[in-house]
Amino acid sequence: MSEAFQLYLDEIAFDEQYNKSPKQKYSWEKIKRTSINYFIDVIGDLAMSDISREDALAYRTWWMERMIPREEGEKPAKPNTANRHIGNMRTLYEAYFAHKGDETRLNPFRKMFFKGESRVDVPPFENDWVRKRILKPGVFDELRWELRCIIYVLIETGCRTSEICNLMPEDIRLDANIPFIRIRPRQDREIKTETSIRDIPLVGVALEAMRAAPEGFPYYRDRGELVSANLMKAFRQRELFPSTDHVIYSFRHAFEKRMLEAGLDYGLRCTLMGHKTDRPAYGDGGSMEYRRDELLKIAHPVPEGLRYESEDRSSDFIG
Repeated sequence: MSEAFQLYLDEIAFDEQYNKSPKQKYSWEKIKRTSINYFIDVIGDLAMSDISREDALAYRTWWMERMIPREEGEKPAKPNTANRHIGNMRTLYEAYFAHKGDETRLNPFRKMFFKGESRVDVPPFENDWVRKRILKPGVFDELRWELRCIIYVLIETGCRTSEICNLMPEDIRLDANIPFIRIRPRQDREIKTETSIRDIPLVGVALEAMRAAPEGFPYYRDRGELVSANLMKAFRQRELFPSTDHVIYSFRHAFEKRMLEAGLDYGLRCTLMGHKTDRPAYGDGGSMEYRRDELLKIAHPVPEGLRYESEDRSSDFIG
Protein backbone atom coordinates (compact mmCIF):
# COMPACT_ATOMS: atom_id res chain seq x y z
CA MET A 1 0.00 0.00 0.00
CA SER A 2 2.80 2.44 0.80
CA GLU A 3 4.24 1.92 -2.70
CA ALA A 4 0.80 2.31 -4.27
CA PHE A 5 0.30 5.57 -2.43
CA GLN A 6 3.63 6.88 -3.69
CA LEU A 7 2.57 5.97 -7.24
CA TYR A 8 -0.69 7.80 -6.57
CA LEU A 9 1.23 10.93 -5.56
CA ASP A 10 3.77 10.77 -8.40
CA GLU A 11 1.57 9.77 -11.32
CA ILE A 12 -2.07 8.86 -10.75
CA ALA A 13 -3.14 12.07 -9.03
CA PHE A 14 -0.75 14.36 -10.90
CA ASP A 15 -3.59 16.47 -12.29
CA GLU A 16 -5.18 16.91 -8.86
CA GLN A 17 -2.03 18.63 -7.67
CA TYR A 18 -1.18 20.56 -10.82
CA ASN A 19 -2.70 23.92 -9.82
CA LYS A 20 -2.10 23.68 -6.09
CA SER A 21 0.33 25.95 -4.29
CA PRO A 22 3.11 24.28 -2.27
CA LYS A 23 1.07 24.72 0.91
CA GLN A 24 -2.05 23.35 -0.73
CA LYS A 25 -0.11 20.32 -1.98
CA TYR A 26 1.27 19.74 1.50
CA SER A 27 -2.17 19.88 3.14
CA TRP A 28 -3.76 17.72 0.43
CA GLU A 29 -1.10 15.04 0.76
CA LYS A 30 -0.96 15.19 4.56
CA ILE A 31 -4.55 14.13 5.19
CA LYS A 32 -4.35 11.32 2.62
CA ARG A 33 -1.05 10.06 3.99
CA THR A 34 -2.54 10.09 7.49
CA SER A 35 -5.37 7.83 6.27
CA ILE A 36 -2.91 5.41 4.69
CA ASN A 37 -0.73 5.35 7.79
CA TYR A 38 -3.73 4.61 9.99
CA PHE A 39 -4.58 1.60 7.84
CA ILE A 40 -0.98 0.35 7.80
CA ASP A 41 -0.73 0.69 11.57
CA VAL A 42 -3.98 -1.19 12.16
CA ILE A 43 -4.05 -3.77 9.37
CA GLY A 44 -0.55 -3.76 7.88
CA ASP A 45 1.25 -2.61 4.73
CA LEU A 46 -0.54 -5.15 2.54
CA ALA A 47 -0.23 -5.60 -1.18
CA MET A 48 -3.13 -3.80 -2.82
CA SER A 49 -4.40 -7.02 -4.38
CA ASP A 50 -4.42 -8.71 -0.95
CA ILE A 51 -6.73 -6.20 0.76
CA SER A 52 -9.98 -8.03 1.48
CA ARG A 53 -13.42 -6.94 2.56
CA GLU A 54 -12.55 -8.38 5.97
CA ASP A 55 -9.55 -6.05 6.19
CA ALA A 56 -11.71 -3.09 5.26
CA LEU A 57 -14.31 -4.08 7.85
CA ALA A 58 -11.59 -4.41 10.49
CA TYR A 59 -10.45 -0.88 9.64
CA ARG A 60 -14.06 0.32 9.94
CA THR A 61 -14.38 -1.43 13.31
CA TRP A 62 -11.23 0.32 14.52
CA TRP A 63 -12.78 3.67 13.63
CA MET A 64 -16.05 2.65 15.24
CA GLU A 65 -14.24 1.96 18.51
CA ARG A 66 -12.51 5.34 18.32
CA MET A 67 -15.89 7.04 18.00
CA ILE A 68 -16.89 5.76 21.47
CA PRO A 69 -15.23 7.60 24.40
CA ARG A 70 -13.58 5.20 26.85
CA GLU A 71 -12.23 7.52 29.49
CA GLU A 72 -13.69 10.57 31.12
CA GLY A 73 -12.67 13.65 29.20
CA GLU A 74 -11.50 11.68 26.17
CA LYS A 75 -12.71 13.17 22.90
CA PRO A 76 -14.11 10.54 20.52
CA ALA A 77 -13.54 10.66 16.79
CA LYS A 78 -16.40 12.19 14.84
CA PRO A 79 -18.30 10.45 12.02
CA ASN A 80 -17.01 12.96 9.47
CA THR A 81 -13.41 12.20 10.47
CA ALA A 82 -13.87 8.45 10.12
CA ASN A 83 -15.70 8.87 6.81
CA ARG A 84 -12.93 11.06 5.43
CA HIS A 85 -10.19 8.55 6.23
CA ILE A 86 -12.17 5.56 4.98
CA GLY A 87 -13.06 7.55 1.88
CA ASN A 88 -9.38 8.22 1.21
CA MET A 89 -8.74 4.48 1.31
CA ARG A 90 -11.62 3.89 -1.08
CA THR A 91 -10.30 6.54 -3.45
CA LEU A 92 -6.75 5.15 -3.44
CA TYR A 93 -7.97 1.62 -4.11
CA GLU A 94 -10.21 2.64 -6.99
CA ALA A 95 -7.65 4.98 -8.57
CA TYR A 96 -4.82 2.45 -8.29
CA PHE A 97 -6.65 -0.39 -10.04
CA ALA A 98 -8.16 1.93 -12.64
CA HIS A 99 -4.59 3.06 -13.37
CA LYS A 100 -3.64 -0.62 -13.78
CA GLY A 101 -6.57 -1.18 -16.17
CA ASP A 102 -8.70 -3.20 -13.74
CA GLU A 103 -11.71 -0.90 -13.40
CA THR A 104 -14.12 -3.75 -12.60
CA ARG A 105 -12.38 -4.87 -9.40
CA LEU A 106 -14.75 -4.73 -6.43
CA ASN A 107 -13.66 -2.08 -3.94
CA PRO A 108 -13.38 -3.58 -0.41
CA PHE A 109 -14.13 -0.13 1.07
CA ARG A 110 -17.37 0.26 -0.89
CA LYS A 111 -20.49 1.56 0.86
CA MET A 112 -18.72 2.21 4.15
CA PHE A 113 -20.12 5.31 5.73
CA PHE A 114 -20.98 6.38 9.27
CA LYS A 115 -24.16 8.36 9.70
CA GLY A 116 -24.31 10.89 12.48
CA GLU A 117 -24.40 14.62 12.98
CA SER A 118 -21.04 16.12 13.93
CA ARG A 119 -21.25 19.54 12.30
CA VAL A 120 -21.19 22.56 14.58
CA ASP A 121 -23.05 25.62 13.30
CA VAL A 122 -20.82 28.69 13.22
CA PRO A 123 -22.73 31.68 14.62
CA PRO A 124 -22.30 35.12 13.04
CA PHE A 125 -20.98 38.18 14.84
CA GLU A 126 -23.77 40.60 15.70
CA ASN A 127 -23.48 44.17 14.39
CA ASP A 128 -23.24 45.81 17.81
CA TRP A 129 -20.47 43.44 18.85
CA VAL A 130 -18.45 44.23 15.72
CA ARG A 131 -18.91 47.98 16.04
CA LYS A 132 -18.32 48.30 19.78
CA ARG A 133 -15.66 45.64 20.32
CA ILE A 134 -13.89 44.64 17.10
CA LEU A 135 -13.88 48.00 15.32
CA LYS A 136 -12.86 49.87 18.44
CA PRO A 137 -9.72 51.88 17.55
CA GLY A 138 -6.66 50.60 19.34
CA VAL A 139 -7.92 47.09 20.10
CA PHE A 140 -5.42 45.57 17.66
CA ASP A 141 -2.54 48.00 18.17
CA GLU A 142 -0.12 45.26 19.21
CA LEU A 143 -1.04 43.05 16.27
CA ARG A 144 1.04 42.90 13.09
CA TRP A 145 -0.38 45.52 10.72
CA GLU A 146 -1.06 43.00 7.93
CA LEU A 147 -3.27 41.00 10.28
CA ARG A 148 -5.17 44.15 11.20
CA CYS A 149 -5.82 44.82 7.54
CA ILE A 150 -6.96 41.25 6.92
CA ILE A 151 -9.48 41.49 9.77
CA TYR A 152 -11.05 44.63 8.33
CA VAL A 153 -11.22 43.18 4.82
CA LEU A 154 -12.89 40.03 6.14
CA ILE A 155 -15.57 42.12 7.86
CA GLU A 156 -16.78 43.92 4.73
CA THR A 157 -16.20 41.35 1.97
CA GLY A 158 -17.32 38.02 3.46
CA CYS A 159 -14.23 36.41 1.96
CA ARG A 160 -12.47 33.37 3.28
CA THR A 161 -9.20 34.05 5.10
CA SER A 162 -7.23 32.19 2.42
CA GLU A 163 -8.78 34.34 -0.31
CA ILE A 164 -7.60 37.55 1.33
CA CYS A 165 -4.09 36.56 2.36
CA ASN A 166 -3.41 35.23 -1.17
CA LEU A 167 -4.47 38.35 -3.06
CA MET A 168 -1.90 39.40 -5.66
CA PRO A 169 -1.27 43.06 -6.60
CA GLU A 170 -3.17 42.58 -9.86
CA ASP A 171 -6.20 41.38 -7.87
CA ILE A 172 -6.43 44.68 -5.98
CA ARG A 173 -8.03 47.38 -8.15
CA LEU A 174 -7.81 50.53 -6.07
CA ASP A 175 -7.48 52.73 -9.16
CA ALA A 176 -10.83 51.63 -10.61
CA ASN A 177 -13.81 53.97 -10.50
CA ILE A 178 -15.25 51.57 -7.94
CA PRO A 179 -12.32 50.01 -6.01
CA PHE A 180 -12.65 46.24 -5.79
CA ILE A 181 -10.77 42.98 -5.29
CA ARG A 182 -10.79 39.96 -7.56
CA ILE A 183 -10.90 36.38 -6.31
CA ARG A 184 -9.31 34.21 -9.00
CA PRO A 185 -7.48 30.89 -9.28
CA ARG A 186 -3.91 30.94 -10.55
CA GLN A 187 -1.58 28.49 -12.18
CA ASP A 188 -0.01 27.86 -8.78
CA ARG A 189 -3.08 28.17 -6.58
CA GLU A 190 -6.55 26.67 -6.55
CA ILE A 191 -9.65 28.23 -5.05
CA LYS A 192 -12.38 26.31 -3.29
CA THR A 193 -14.96 26.14 -6.11
CA GLU A 194 -15.59 27.54 -9.57
CA THR A 195 -18.29 29.79 -8.12
CA SER A 196 -15.69 31.31 -5.79
CA ILE A 197 -14.44 33.36 -8.73
CA ARG A 198 -15.88 36.82 -8.15
CA ASP A 199 -15.27 40.57 -7.94
CA ILE A 200 -16.12 42.30 -4.67
CA PRO A 201 -16.38 46.09 -4.23
CA LEU A 202 -14.42 47.58 -1.34
CA VAL A 203 -16.46 49.57 1.14
CA GLY A 204 -16.05 50.74 4.71
CA VAL A 205 -13.06 49.47 6.67
CA ALA A 206 -12.22 47.02 3.87
CA LEU A 207 -11.46 49.91 1.53
CA GLU A 208 -9.39 51.65 4.21
CA ALA A 209 -7.43 48.46 4.86
CA MET A 210 -6.68 47.70 1.20
CA ARG A 211 -5.48 51.27 0.69
CA ALA A 212 -2.89 50.45 3.33
CA ALA A 213 -1.97 47.19 1.56
CA PRO A 214 -2.16 47.86 -2.19
CA GLU A 215 0.31 45.04 -2.89
CA GLY A 216 -1.58 42.52 -0.80
CA PHE A 217 0.01 40.55 2.02
CA PRO A 218 3.25 38.90 0.78
CA TYR A 219 4.30 37.83 4.28
CA TYR A 220 1.16 35.70 4.64
CA ARG A 221 0.81 34.52 1.04
CA ASP A 222 0.13 30.77 0.97
CA ARG A 223 0.10 30.80 4.78
CA GLY A 224 -3.63 30.84 5.42
CA GLU A 225 -3.36 28.42 8.33
CA LEU A 226 -0.91 30.73 10.07
CA VAL A 227 -3.23 33.69 9.57
CA SER A 228 -6.17 31.77 11.01
CA ALA A 229 -4.15 30.56 13.99
CA ASN A 230 -2.79 34.05 14.73
CA LEU A 231 -6.21 35.66 14.46
CA MET A 232 -7.83 33.03 16.68
CA LYS A 233 -5.15 33.67 19.31
CA ALA A 234 -5.53 37.44 19.04
CA PHE A 235 -9.32 37.31 19.39
CA ARG A 236 -9.18 34.96 22.36
CA GLN A 237 -6.60 37.08 24.15
CA ARG A 238 -8.80 40.15 23.68
CA GLU A 239 -12.02 38.28 24.50
CA LEU A 240 -13.51 39.21 21.14
CA PHE A 241 -15.47 35.98 20.65
CA PRO A 242 -19.00 36.27 22.09
CA SER A 243 -19.13 32.49 22.60
CA THR A 244 -16.94 29.39 22.33
CA ASP A 245 -18.66 28.57 19.03
CA HIS A 246 -17.53 31.81 17.38
CA VAL A 247 -14.48 31.67 15.12
CA ILE A 248 -12.90 33.94 12.52
CA TYR A 249 -15.21 32.37 9.93
CA SER A 250 -18.06 34.03 11.84
CA PHE A 251 -17.25 37.18 9.85
CA ARG A 252 -18.31 35.40 6.66
CA HIS A 253 -21.56 34.24 8.25
CA ALA A 254 -22.18 37.75 9.57
CA PHE A 255 -21.64 39.23 6.11
CA GLU A 256 -24.23 36.88 4.63
CA LYS A 257 -26.71 37.57 7.43
CA ARG A 258 -26.35 41.34 7.01
CA MET A 259 -27.06 41.07 3.28
CA LEU A 260 -30.10 38.89 3.92
CA GLU A 261 -31.57 41.19 6.56
CA ALA A 262 -30.98 44.26 4.39
CA GLY A 263 -32.99 42.68 1.58
CA LEU A 264 -30.17 42.35 -0.95
CA ASP A 265 -31.10 40.31 -4.00
CA TYR A 266 -30.57 36.56 -3.60
CA GLY A 267 -28.53 36.31 -6.80
CA LEU A 268 -26.27 39.15 -5.72
CA ARG A 269 -25.76 37.55 -2.32
CA CYS A 270 -24.69 34.30 -3.97
CA THR A 271 -22.35 36.18 -6.31
CA LEU A 272 -20.64 38.08 -3.51
CA MET A 273 -20.35 35.00 -1.28
CA GLY A 274 -19.10 32.80 -4.11
CA HIS A 275 -22.03 30.43 -3.63
CA LYS A 276 -23.72 28.31 -6.25
CA THR A 277 -27.18 29.51 -7.21
CA ASP A 278 -30.05 27.56 -8.73
CA ARG A 279 -31.10 30.57 -10.78
CA PRO A 280 -30.31 30.66 -14.51
CA ALA A 281 -27.21 32.75 -15.15
CA TYR A 282 -28.11 36.03 -16.87
CA GLY A 283 -25.64 38.86 -17.33
CA ASP A 284 -22.62 39.38 -15.10
CA GLY A 285 -24.24 39.59 -11.69
CA GLY A 286 -24.63 43.36 -11.77
CA SER A 287 -22.25 46.24 -12.35
CA MET A 288 -19.58 47.13 -9.83
CA GLU A 289 -21.44 50.35 -9.07
CA TYR A 290 -24.62 48.39 -8.32
CA ARG A 291 -22.73 45.96 -6.09
CA ARG A 292 -21.01 48.82 -4.29
CA ASP A 293 -24.26 50.68 -3.68
CA GLU A 294 -25.90 47.55 -2.29
CA LEU A 295 -22.98 46.82 0.03
CA LEU A 296 -23.05 50.37 1.32
CA LYS A 297 -26.45 49.52 2.78
CA ILE A 298 -24.82 47.09 5.21
CA ALA A 299 -21.37 48.64 5.71
CA HIS A 300 -20.35 49.38 9.27
CA PRO A 301 -19.50 53.03 10.03
CA VAL A 302 -15.74 53.60 9.82
CA PRO A 303 -14.37 54.95 13.12
CA GLU A 304 -12.12 57.99 12.69
CA GLY A 305 -9.20 56.08 14.17
CA LEU A 306 -9.46 53.43 11.45
CA ARG A 307 -9.28 55.67 8.41
CA TYR A 308 -6.22 55.21 6.26
CA GLU A 309 -4.52 58.48 5.42
CA SER A 310 -2.16 59.29 2.57
CA GLU A 311 1.15 57.46 2.38
CA ASP A 312 3.15 60.40 3.69
CA ARG A 313 1.01 60.71 6.81
CA SER A 314 0.43 58.48 9.83
CA SER A 315 -1.95 55.55 9.67
CA ASP A 316 -3.37 53.31 12.36
CA PHE A 317 -3.01 50.40 9.95
CA ILE A 318 0.74 50.77 9.49
CA GLY A 319 1.48 51.91 13.04
